[in-house]
Amino acid sequence: MSCSSSQKSIGITIIGFLLSLQVLSQTTLIPPYKNIWTKAPENIPKHTSTDAPLMGNGDVLATLGYQKDRLRFYLTKNDFGRWVSKYGYGGKEFEIAGSRMVAYLDVDFQADDSSFSAVQNIWNGETTSVIDKNISVSSWVCATQNLIFIRVETLKSDVVLSIHLSAPESSMANLSAGQSKKVFWQTRSFEGDVDIPAAASVAVKSINYEGTSKILLQKGKPLVLALAVESSFKRAQPQEYVIDKVAAITEKTIPSFVQQHNEWWKKYWQRSHVLLNDTVIMKSYYQGLYTMGACSRDMDFPPGIFGWITDDIPAWNNDYHLNYNFEAPFYALCAANRLQQALPYDAPILAFMRRGKWYAQNVTHTRGVLYPVGIGPRGVEVTRQIDTFYKHDHPNDIEKGGMFWQQRSNAAYALLNMGRYWYSTYDMNYAKKIYPYALSVAEFWEDYLKYEDGRYVIYNDAIHEGSGHDMNPVLSLGLVRYVFSLIIDVSNALHLNENKIGSWKNILDHISQFPTQIRNGKKVFRYTEKGMDWYQGNGLGIQHIYPADAITLDSNTELLTTARNTIDEMQRWVDNNTSSSFFMAAIRVGYNADTIYDKLHSFINITRPNGFFTVHGIENSCIVANAIDEMLCMSVGNVIRLFPSLPDKVDASFYKLRAYGAFLVSAKREAGIVSHVKIISEKGRPLILINPWAGRRVKIVRSGKPGQTLAGDRLVIATKENETIQLIPE
Repeated sequence: MSCSSSQKSIGITIIGFLLSLQVLSQTTLIPPYKNIWTKAPENIPKHTSTDAPLMGNGDVLATLGYQKDRLRFYLTKNDFGRWVSKYGYGGKEFEIAGSRMVAYLDVDFQADDSSFSAVQNIWNGETTSVIDKNISVSSWVCATQNLIFIRVETLKSDVVLSIHLSAPESSMANLSAGQSKKVFWQTRSFEGDVDIPAAASVAVKSINYEGTSKILLQKGKPLVLALAVESSFKRAQPQEYVIDKVAAITEKTIPSFVQQHNEWWKKYWQRSHVLLNDTVIMKSYYQGLYTMGACSRDMDFPPGIFGWITDDIPAWNNDYHLNYNFEAPFYALCAANRLQQALPYDAPILAFMRRGKWYAQNVTHTRGVLYPVGIGPRGVEVTRQIDTFYKHDHPNDIEKGGMFWQQRSNAAYALLNMGRYWYSTYDMNYAKKIYPYALSVAEFWEDYLKYEDGRYVIYNDAIHEGSGHDMNPVLSLGLVRYVFSLIIDVSNALHLNENKIGSWKNILDHISQFPTQIRNGKKVFRYTEKGMDWYQGNGLGIQHIYPADAITLDSNTELLTTARNTIDEMQRWVDNNTSSSFFMAAIRVGYNADTIYDKLHSFINITRPNGFFTVHGIENSCIVANAIDEMLCMSVGNVIRLFPSLPDKVDASFYKLRAYGAFLVSAKREAGIVSHVKIISEKGRPLILINPWAGRRVKIVRSGKPGQTLAGDRLVIATKENETIQLIPE
């Protein structure tokens, strides 16, 4: 992933041009970066994350792998799987729930060698692979329809190809295939012993050659394949739908799909953009946003842990893992103004409320909701322990059939991204949508907290999976603060349950303080007040800072010092389970900006060509995007800070980053001087801004008309709905 010096100098030239161009027009940017493979992907098929090219439209996902004489496309859909509340393990395929493969599409041929290279345009996902230095294969998933296009071209000599549809063998899956209207089709379904039946169909047609077997591919005449993919959740008769869809595609209609596809991605990149004089950071930034743009858009079926699966038995069922894995990919999306990608997050959480209430009543004997560690879509619980094989090894971690790991925090953790969306948009309809869930989480903690000696205490809540009967886990203490702060804010906005606000504020005023300890002569946070004190394998000890937002730059000096000491002691910058929160926690508490930035570079250098990191998938895809947006525009607590944690050596500008309070913020900093500050107030809320020109008075320009002049370190500005405000130092 590292660039040569010549590559870097070229990249900086491009960025320099774009920075100058931005002064003239801040509404358009097409990321000029590419993902590059110099050899065939190695982690495919794989039951964890892949290192292959990632293509998708938020519903249909595709990737590809190559072994000698066969290029295989792995096709999946976010909504396709064996949806049953039952956990399987140890190769017992018939027991396993969760996401499944839809189909394989193979392009078979005879190659003289196994050389492979690939280039993917980050801006629209089009991927071109070259095999045997002779066969070029371009592919893309249409952004606006569930179509895939593949173009196969011979560069030197004629080649005999064959095209095949297939699927993994499974005793539980039904598989049928056939031909109709010169279209080859295949349907795979899970209908027996499931909570929700699911079927998915694929159809493929050669546009300009006859058939799909033993095609003589001629130089100068590329083979064009069109595929349609659909599920029973979207169409009552998916098989008939995909056959008809593909049958209607001709060479003349393909350009319209290309245009639709490119227009969608152009609009996607216009929602916001960031420019830094650092191509390594910039590539990773846009790589992450591309990944989420490609996998998250289905309002009922957000992507699972890996997003793209290439094995029919993915690890952890590719589930919605609620003790951070499912939440993490969505952290960056609101600030980056990718609301369409953020919205699918809450669907499985809200759909599980009925079972969550049952668990609260029967496990903790409380009101509200109690969630297990892993769920699926539409109320399915893919970690449900129907049998006893797992309970034999972990008897205390399975309660009433639910896999909890003795943790009580999952439902509160799941609320964080909903709160982030609310604070970023102040969308009243969204507030009404999430309110029943937020209220249920608050009711759980009202009942579960114990009031002792003037403070509220948490008992029997494991901070780490299976860590035991911990008291006052530092993460849960942060989550409880978030829960009650959010329910108070949303209740006030909706004028609901206002009679309860006093008791909720009382909990906030009397919740236990964060436990601390001395390590290596420094005061740091303790993982729990009683129980686990420290753990070398994760960074749970900083997650009350982020994503729980419990400590900010407005916190007291002692808390901030303890937080920075903890970052120092922990050093979990590159971590399977922590990187997605660790960088942000460091930024939130004012840790050394140069160190954070350098650690981001180190992280990027060990990521795969597609941006993934080690076994986990999309949870790490937007680490850089999230960190950079926060370095440029921090707004936690509805206080906006411009360039709060960006090293002085870095010049940067950004356009329409979304800030808490429903503000869209644009600004530029060059040679340490801040300029071009423009803020759009979507909801007319009060704007609180840390003066970016310390010690100077600031002139306010409203919708192009000069207004008042303000002074001070913290500017408080009244705004109107959809008003544009510019700030200029006097």
